[in-house]
Amino acid sequence: MPPDSSPSLLARVLAFSAIIVAGVCGGLIGFAVMDLSCDDGCTTTAGLVGLGTAVGAAVGTGIVAVLTLRAAVEWRAQQPAVTADPAAGQGRPGRRHRR
Repeated sequence: MPPDSSPSLLARVLAFSAIIVAGVCGGLIGFAVMDLSCDDGCTTTAGLVGLGTAVGAAVGTGIVAVLTLRAAVEWRAQQPAVTADPAAGQGRPGRRHRR
């Protein structure tokens, strides 16, 4: 069976969490900036701007996360593979075998 080339579960969970956090933060910032700049209390417009900035921040972070995960997989693929040598596995290292 070929070695698994997918990123680790921890890396995928961290990437997903970063996308969610970036989306929430982007939405809050977009909503706050629009709400503060509008004098007539235009919450609908501020909400739409907040939604747009949330999507933009999440998409941007998603692109960076995917590129980072792909780079990590390529980096791991470039590392030399450790293979088990059956002849080297006899006995414990540092001990002599009695005959």
